Amino acid sequence: MNERIYRVLEFNKIIEQLTHQAATELGKDLCSQLKPSIDLNEVKETQHETDEASQVLRLNKTIPLGGIFDIRASIKRSVIGGILNADECLDVANTLYGGRQVKSFVEKLEEELPILKELVQRIFPLRDLETNIKSCIDDHGHMMDSASVKLRSIRSSIKTYESRLRDKLDNYTKTKSNMLSDAIITIRNDRYVLPVKQEYRGSIGGIVHDQSASGATLFMEPKTVVDLNNQLQESRANEKQEIERILRELSEYIASNETYIYENITVLAKIDFMFARAKLGKQMKAAMPSVNDRGIIKMQQARHPLIPLDEVVANDVELGETYTSIVITGPNTGGKTVTLKMIGLCTLMAQSGLQVPAFDGCEMSIFHNVFADIGDEQSIEQNLSTFSSHMTNIVNIIQQVNHKSLVLFDELGAGTDPQEGAALAMSILDEVVSRDARVIATTHYPELKAYGYNREQVVNASVEFDVETLQPTYRLLIGVPGRSNAFDISHRLGLNDSVIRHAKSLIGVDSKSVENMIASLEQSRKLAESDYQEAHQILLESEQLKQDIEKEWKQFKQKREELYKKAEEKANKALQKAREEATSIVDEIRNMKTQANIKEHEWIEAKKMLDDAKPNLSSKQPREDKSSSEPETELHPGDEIKLLSVNQKGSILEKVTDHEYLVQVGIMKVKVKRSDLQLVSKQRQINDKPLATVKGSNYHVRTELDLRGERFEEAILKVEKYIDDALLAGYPRVSIIHGKGTGALRKGVQELAKKHPSISTYRNGEAGEGGSGVTVLEFR
Repeated sequence: MNERIYRVLEFNKIIEQLTHQAATELGKDLCSQLKPSIDLNEVKETQHETDEASQVLRLNKTIPLGGIFDIRASIKRSVIGGILNADECLDVANTLYGGRQVKSFVEKLEEELPILKELVQRIFPLRDLETNIKSCIDDHGHMMDSASVKLRSIRSSIKTYESRLRDKLDNYTKTKSNMLSDAIITIRNDRYVLPVKQEYRGSIGGIVHDQSASGATLFMEPKTVVDLNNQLQESRANEKQEIERILRELSEYIASNETYIYENITVLAKIDFMFARAKLGKQMKAAMPSVNDRGIIKMQQARHPLIPLDEVVANDVELGETYTSIVITGPNTGGKTVTLKMIGLCTLMAQSGLQVPAFDGCEMSIFHNVFADIGDEQSIEQNLSTFSSHMTNIVNIIQQVNHKSLVLFDELGAGTDPQEGAALAMSILDEVVSRDARVIATTHYPELKAYGYNREQVVNASVEFDVETLQPTYRLLIGVPGRSNAFDISHRLGLNDSVIRHAKSLIGVDSKSVENMIASLEQSRKLAESDYQEAHQILLESEQLKQDIEKEWKQFKQKREELYKKAEEKANKALQKAREEATSIVDEIRNMKTQANIKEHEWIEAKKMLDDAKPNLSSKQPREDKSSSEPETELHPGDEIKLLSVNQKGSILEKVTDHEYLVQVGIMKVKVKRSDLQLVSKQRQINDKPLATVKGSNYHVRTELDLRGERFEEAILKVEKYIDDALLAGYPRVSIIHGKGTGALRKGVQELAKKHPSISTYRNGEAGEGGSGVTVLEFR
């Protein structure tokens, strides 16, 4: 990748923002070295790494990266035999502790995070080394008395000598205070001394270590304390030697674990790097792009990453599938250059493993080179004009461009004669397009407004300008070339109408035709947008009305079921009471059967008739009694009926006479009179419409619903409506395409499926169905 492109597209500013997100010097070092990759698998891997870290951030959990230091230089010095100081040893211990904390944090996460969990397995907890260092050095970097028995003994003797010295010198301050400039004990050259007046030098006696600036005061060590001071200095020298010995042992211990420590800090640096990328993505409200090597770019509501969220205007961008080049026209300060830089910068970010500021479902391509000719690069030192500077850069681009290149031209052909510049611009575009590169160019030339209409791989675009407010809207309009607003703007600013009319008469017929065509396209677009908004509002209202009706219908059915249940319970109680009374009467009569000479089988038959007297009540609807005056409904073959004499359901096979039918009941075919038949349901009419058509409408339903690029709330509403339509169409299963992205949309769809009463199961798509980017729903 050309290093110059990082400066032109301001990729270095992205790196600065990324570096600020890192928590450790190790991570900051990796961030500062970040460069776009041209390897598709490597880019996919880094994007998945960033996405895993983003999942942790979405859980509002903070990875503990505090207390981790860049100890690489210390480790290297210990390996070559150097002795680390106490602070360096403490940094090693703290880094080992930080690594253990990170490992524990990731292992406790319940989410599927294969990359992070594989990384922390490489962290080796060197507890013995960490404990040894912490047992010798305190949190402030001081060697503790407990570091060794010898050190404890030496420091005890030092305290004893210091105490005895102070006692002796205190005696001087009390008994000979008149000989002292001040009754205090001080230190010179690491030895305890007294401030003695010059005239009493002989009276005190001893060694002079220093004197005041005036010479009136001498700092003397009395003879009586010289031996004690010597013993104190010797103990301090022993202390220093013992501390050095302990630090040498710790340094050797650290050097012996060099491999494990280096592996730990390498993993910690990578984890910090991953989370820095994720934090930057969260700050930009960015999404993970899917990556391809076919030159296809698709971004919905993409934003320039360096413009504040409350100021930037989002735009939809597509390139590389239907067309390979976009020519953008429009006024100055209208946002053409910003759009150009946004596409180039998002490309570099995606290839660097960074998320891009766009909606979920965005798609970016891997380019081996991104070229840009943007801005005025006039060089006074090289004596080049603006045109010459641009042309020198363009020549270099054309020499290197191929089908793996993304080329960005800003004001192509500017800086020279307009007619020649326009012709040169079209020729350059033709050359670059012919090499199958992906091209985005901006221009002022009216000749290029019709360029896209004559080339299959090129599409026109423009940045919108509001003539009423005389302000650009910064919206990118794909398929509509920009038109000149000079006359409209001049009129709004008060220029005389006669001057404007005269100016219009001076422009050519072709220019007028092009401007009229563009004006017509803009008007058609605005009408289409207005109609879309109105239709969308009606759709929302209809969906709300449908939901209200379904809710009331559900409540009605529930109430009806409750009433049926109460009626059946009441009838059952009445029948049970009547049956008990009848049974009691039959039992009494039976006791008298010997007098009445009634046979046993007659009593059994009477008992059976009593049992059969209970009607068959349905929980769905009460059985209707046929009125003798009600006319009999004519039955047809295929109608479902109930044979009243045997209380069995069957179907009509054919009509024998006006009052007799041939019916199928189970495996039997019998002729039955019409009076013994009750109609259950008429034969269902065959729907001649295709399965993809919702019954009762002309609305066709596909077997899949594509939600990529949709906002979460709108997507869920669409899924609810689509499920209703698919159920009406009679589909056994459908597919919901939501893309992989952050996984939020997939989770929302599957939560909805879990609660929907008409969905039996749901699953992720198979390898040939779209994988985890698709959810397949099975209906009951």
